[in-house]
Amino acid sequence: MKYLVLEIQANADGSVGIPPIASYDVRNEAESRYHSTLAAAAISTVEMHSVVLLTSDGRILERKSYNHMPEGTPVIEEVGLDG
Repeated sequence: MKYLVLEIQANADGSVGIPPIASYDVRNEAESRYHSTLAAAAISTVEMHSVVLLTSDGRILERKSYNHMPEGTPVIEEVGLDG
């Protein structure tokens, strides 16, 4: 099984960017990439910046989104799905 780190960058104008998906054989390495990507997303100027850690069979292990949109825009909260 592979561990994947997916990053999604969405702007208020509706444009969406998805950088290349990082793939790892070892979960600890994938988690390290996930957390370093989250650190960058936390201070990003992209309006909505999300990071997902999932397995190659589609199971979501962790996900978090940062909402950098103006006040009043709904915020997506962190959800841990490791199970």
